[in-house]
Amino acid sequence: MAEYTDAHCDGAVEDMPELSDGDDDGDEEQWQCMDEEEEDSQPVTCLFCDRLLGSVSATLQHCTADHQVNLVDVIRKHRLDDYGYIKMINFIRSTKCDASCLTGSPDAPLPWESEDFLRPVLQDDPLLQTDPEELCDAEVSSPSACPSSGAESHHALLQRAQAAEQRACRSEEALARAMDDLHKLKLLAQGLVLNAETSRSGNLGTVAELRDDEDEAYFSSYGHYGIHEEMLKDKVRTESYRDFMYRNPDVFRDKVVLDVGCGTGILSMFAARAGAKKVIAVDQSEIIYQAMDIVRSNQLEDKITLIKGRIEDINLPVEKVDIIISEWMGYFLLFESMLDSVLYARDRYLADGGSVYPDLCNISLAAVGDTQKHQDRIAFWDDVYGFNMACMKKAVIPEAAVEVVKADTLISEPTVIQTIDCNRVCLSELEFASDFCLKITDTTDCTAIVGYFDIFFDKDCSNKVMFSTGPQVTKTHWKQTVFLLETPVSVQAGEELQGKITVRKNKKDPRSLLVTFDLRDRKQTYSLQ
Repeated sequence: MAEYTDAHCDGAVEDMPELSDGDDDGDEEQWQCMDEEEEDSQPVTCLFCDRLLGSVSATLQHCTADHQVNLVDVIRKHRLDDYGYIKMINFIRSTKCDASCLTGSPDAPLPWESEDFLRPVLQDDPLLQTDPEELCDAEVSSPSACPSSGAESHHALLQRAQAAEQRACRSEEALARAMDDLHKLKLLAQGLVLNAETSRSGNLGTVAELRDDEDEAYFSSYGHYGIHEEMLKDKVRTESYRDFMYRNPDVFRDKVVLDVGCGTGILSMFAARAGAKKVIAVDQSEIIYQAMDIVRSNQLEDKITLIKGRIEDINLPVEKVDIIISEWMGYFLLFESMLDSVLYARDRYLADGGSVYPDLCNISLAAVGDTQKHQDRIAFWDDVYGFNMACMKKAVIPEAAVEVVKADTLISEPTVIQTIDCNRVCLSELEFASDFCLKITDTTDCTAIVGYFDIFFDKDCSNKVMFSTGPQVTKTHWKQTVFLLETPVSVQAGEELQGKITVRKNKKDPRSLLVTFDLRDRKQTYSLQ
C-alpha cells in the first residue's frame, strides 16, 4: 500500500519556509498611511452647510474659515476619544446645530452623550473614518498651522516630501517581502502536490499511475499512421527484431509470447512465424484496430490475440507468458518511459525461466566538436534580422536536440554510462547518476555531449543480434540526442574530460526526462519532452 504523507507531520513542518514577519510595525504604519491617503481623497459634505469638499482636510479648513469652528480645537477641548468624536460628528449632522453648541464649558455635559449618536447619519462618511488623534497630530505638522515664514513653510514641505519618500521605500520593501513569501509558499505547495502524486504510486511507478486523461496525448500520438510507417521503414530496428526471432526459433517454439505496445503487430507476426504457440498483443492506441485487420489479412488470427488497453489496466487471458517482446525504446533510450510498462508486465506475467527481449541495453556518451552547429544554434540569436534576441539562448540551451550527428564531429572515444538488464532491473534503477570519463581524441573545443544507445538480443540465443543508434553506424529513426553546451570547453588530445550525468523522470510528466550534466564546474539540466 502506498503511504500518504500527512501535511501536518513533522517533516512538513520542517519544510515550511521562513516567511517575513507579518506584524512588522513599519509595514502596518505604511498601509495605514496609504489608507489615510485614500480616505483623504474622498469627497466630504460640510457639517454646517451643503457644500461638498474634496477631502477631510479641506473640510476642516472650510469649517474653520467659513463657520468659525475648529474641530481639532473642539476635540482637544473636550478630550474626545474615538467614540466621543463619532458621536459629535453624527450629532452635528443630525441636529444641524450651530457653532455655539460646540463651544460650551469643558465641564458641562456634552449634548452628544447619547449612544444614539453612534449611528451614522451619512453612509460611508469620510469624517467617521478618520482618527481624531491623527487629525490633531496632522494640524501640528501642517504648514498651514504655522504660516510664520516662507522658509518655515518650505522646510515643512520638504519634511513631508521626505516622509512620503520614506513611506514609498517601506512600501516597496514590504511588497518585495510579500512577493518573496508568495514564491516560497508556491514552491512549498508544488512540493506537497508532487510528493502526494508520487507517493500514491506504491510499487506500480509513476507511469502506471497516470490516469487515462493524463496519458491520452502519448497514446494518441501512436494512433497516427506516419509514426508507424517511419518505424517500419527503419531497417536497422525492424530487421534486428526479425533476425533475432527468425534466427533463434528454439527460443520461440511452442512458447506463449506477450507483445507490449504492439502497434501494427509486426513483432507479434514475427513471433508467430518463428514458432510461437500463442501471441497476445496489447496496445492502447487506435492503431490496434488496423493491427487486427493486418493479422486477419495474414491468416494469423488463430495464433495472435489482440487486446486494446494499457497493460497496467487489463487482464490477460493467461496467467503467465514465456516471452515478452517489445520495442519500447525512446530517444536517449528512456524517453517516454515505456520500459516501465514492460517491467510491470514482466513482474506480473513472466513465468519463471522466461525472458524479456531485447534483454540488454547500453547508454553511451561521446564529446562533440562542431563549432558551426554551435554557432547556428546559439550565436544565431545575437542578430536575428537586425534584432537582438540573445535572451532566447537561455531557453534554447536546456532543450536537448534529437538529430543526426556527423561521425567526423566526434572528438572523443565513446563511454558507456549505464547498462540495463531488462530481466533484472528495478523500476527505481531507471533513474540514476553516473560519473563518466571521455578520452579526447582531438585538440579543439567541445561544443556538445551526444548520447545514444545499443540494443542486444542475447539471453539463450545461439545467434545473437544487436544494433546501435550511434553516430558511427547506419542512422535510425532514434537519431542521437545532443546536449549543447552553453559555452564550449577547450580540450586537448589525450585528455580525459570528466563529468557526471544524472537522469531522472520529470515529476510533472513522467514520460519526459530531465538530464543534468556536471562538467568542468558547470551544471546544466536538459529536458527531453
